[in-house]
Amino acid sequence: MLRGIHKASSTWLGKALMAAVLGFLVISFAIWGIGDIFRGFGRNAVATVGGAEISVEQFRQYYGERLRQAGQQLRQTITPEKARALGLDRQILGQLIAETALDERARDMRLNLSDDEVAKRIMSDPAFRGPNGEFDRNRFTMLINQMGFTEARFVAEQRNVLLRRQIARSLAGGLIAPRAAVAAVDRFRNQKRNVDYLSLGPAQAGDIPAPTADELRQYFEDRKALFSAPEYRKLTILTLSPVALAKPEEVSDADAQAYYEQHKAQFGEPERREVREIVFAKPEEAAAARARIDQGASFDDIAQARGLKPADTDLGLVAKSSIIDPAVADVAFSLKPGEVSQPVAGRFGTVLVSVGKIVPGEQKTYAEVAAQIKKEIATARARTRLGDLRDKIEDEKAAGATLAEAARKLGLAAVTIDAVDRSGRGRNGEPVPDLPKTPDVVAAAFASDVGVDNEPLALPDGGYLYFDVDEVIPSHPRTLAEVKDAVAAAWRDDEIAKRLAAKAQEILGKLGRGETFAQAAEEAGLQVQKGTDLQRGKASGFVPAKLVDAAFRTPKNTPGTAEGDKPTERFVYMVTAVEDPALDPASPEAKAIATSLENAYADDVIGEYVARLESDYGVSVNQAALNQVVGGEPGG
Repeated sequence: MLRGIHKASSTWLGKALMAAVLGFLVISFAIWGIGDIFRGFGRNAVATVGGAEISVEQFRQYYGERLRQAGQQLRQTITPEKARALGLDRQILGQLIAETALDERARDMRLNLSDDEVAKRIMSDPAFRGPNGEFDRNRFTMLINQMGFTEARFVAEQRNVLLRRQIARSLAGGLIAPRAAVAAVDRFRNQKRNVDYLSLGPAQAGDIPAPTADELRQYFEDRKALFSAPEYRKLTILTLSPVALAKPEEVSDADAQAYYEQHKAQFGEPERREVREIVFAKPEEAAAARARIDQGASFDDIAQARGLKPADTDLGLVAKSSIIDPAVADVAFSLKPGEVSQPVAGRFGTVLVSVGKIVPGEQKTYAEVAAQIKKEIATARARTRLGDLRDKIEDEKAAGATLAEAARKLGLAAVTIDAVDRSGRGRNGEPVPDLPKTPDVVAAAFASDVGVDNEPLALPDGGYLYFDVDEVIPSHPRTLAEVKDAVAAAWRDDEIAKRLAAKAQEILGKLGRGETFAQAAEEAGLQVQKGTDLQRGKASGFVPAKLVDAAFRTPKNTPGTAEGDKPTERFVYMVTAVEDPALDPASPEAKAIATSLENAYADDVIGEYVARLESDYGVSVNQAALNQVVGGEPGG
């Protein structure tokens, strides 16, 4: 997961690092069409890219991380069988091969980054910011540990990611979307249309007599499957949630006070300052510049003399902790507003620092945040207890206990759902009230069976949802007597729909013979309604979505007919106006379209580049070693 939390996620490389399940990018698609690359070599390597080997253990770790990420996003466990069925084994290997090819290219080009630069990039990552908006060391450690990273390994991974981004930017960083393409997308999105339309409903269908017994029976026989009882499943569900298990009232004031003292910065806003700096390659240059300031020159005078723009010197309104260089941070937060520092020996050279506006910090008292702290401590403790409970549940299940039996033994509350269909509804046709919305336990239950030891589903808060399928109630045909009212209602709706379709065609015929829309409406006893400023794919007040969609598939001044959201409504319409937007290249929307297109172009360019790298370096995949990790047949 942490490979994908960087700001470049909008580019091909970022997307390749963030994708999960069906979103995986297979940049190395070209290799899968070459059958003879699957040949035997060292059993410890899953694949080779040029001189680089992807070891079994390396791929095992990478593969496991990606499947866990996919499972977290889908709120369910991705089993090896399911992963192979979806083709994730080859997609994930293809992604790792693509990354390895880029890493090989970076080595060939002798690209590198300093430790300070990597640290700076990590500390500026929004994923590692605490409640105060600044880099939070504790959050950083927690996140990377959750995903199985050591700090050293995470830093190494980030170095590789940043080097790959350097290559990507050198290839596609200057791509510009043609104005014609931006205009075409803008026109598609923002074109507006006006329509006149007539709304036909049951009143226009006339009187419909009740069906005869024979008509009803024949209608039922032709559509028996529509009136069958769906398959139901009886479930036992047990939810282990940190929030539900948390007991804030059991957290002592002493523990909460200690937590407050240790994490005080999280419960307030630090002092922030407008900081500017000029970096000099040589100390004597900085000393000369400082001497000019003593003689009356300003900080801006020095910057202009060195050809620097304001953006080149501005660090922004920042807290002390967000300034990477400790020496610069100390000096910046010791100056008065408007002061310029003496030369400072920093990490990246000798620096002159200037401070502008100062925004004082604020600190909440313990009393103000005590309840919040106790809740956080209780939730953390519950999360630890949750792990113990999960182990105990697994032990009970391994010993042959059902989920309901395990819950009773551990003093937990399991919920029994007597019957639920694939749509989450019970026998009464209403949604089952005790059914969790996330994760999708219904889909998981219908993919399982009675007696299957199901893996728990992941909850959004880090908890687990266990379920047992206690019984499968098969779908079965119903008799006409059981569903007579529903059959009669469906028959009536179909009759109305047929009459409305015929009525609409009659009106279209009149329009085709030269009648005006108003004349056709008057003859049909209908009122002309208007829809103005309609936009493709957007809600338009009282104008139904299907009518809007049809209007954007119909030329101006051409009549058409569209179904309604219900079978008992239909529309006849005429597109009366089409307004294309005037493109403003400087508008935020036009810029967003251009960025989206440029990212798409970059996808293509870098994808082709990686495919060429794989071809130049040569790629070999050891199917036997691959199967050690992903399972499957030895030959497959």
